[in-house]
Amino acid sequence: MIMLATGEAGALGRRQGSGRRRERCVISALLLLPLALAHAAEHPADQWEFGLEAGYLKKIRQNSPLDYRIAPAQLVWRSPAAFDIWKGESGARLLVRNRLAIVAERFIRGPEDYYFAFAGAPAIELWAPDRRAALFYEIGGGVGLLNSKGVAGGQGQDLAFNWFTQLGVRRQLSAATAVTAGVYFTHHSNRGMTNPNPGIDVLGLNFGVVWRLD
Repeated sequence: MIMLATGEAGALGRRQGSGRRRERCVISALLLLPLALAHAAEHPADQWEFGLEAGYLKKIRQNSPLDYRIAPAQLVWRSPAAFDIWKGESGARLLVRNRLAIVAERFIRGPEDYYFAFAGAPAIELWAPDRRAALFYEIGGGVGLLNSKGVAGGQGQDLAFNWFTQLGVRRQLSAATAVTAGVYFTHHSNRGMTNPNPGIDVLGLNFGVVWRLD
């Protein structure tokens, strides 16, 4: 009888312990649920983001006799929305963000080999009501260095400024990741510091992957 009572008491204790663990799990889930829902409800444009972009650009203007081909790669940061231009009742938004990028370009054709630069720009984004797709337009510029070689038709010095513009689309894969595709134009120039100063004008496609920074 004593052994039976001891066994029943042990089983009862285990059931109570298991019940308490389940209660703690349920309470923790209920406490974390509002935080999870709030995080999921945040608009993608209201988050800091990091992206990787790569493209292929071809010369479109005869300011240089050289047939330039450039493959740009960029590390991109986008800020949360700075302000809204327009908000629709359906949830659509037209807004402005800030875009900063470290640019590394490989010259596939042309006397130079590389161009490393910084570029900044405002980004105008038009978001669909479901927050899963957006159109974007970016225009800005910066400054950087390339390895000029004194070739006729090439760049006259290592210091070169850049101006760029990009029109593209964005699609969310999840709340935290997205892909982008755009038409990308960039212009390189030293602003007349050398003569001649042919500059470079190239146009092509640019693709990217975006991650939210929590």
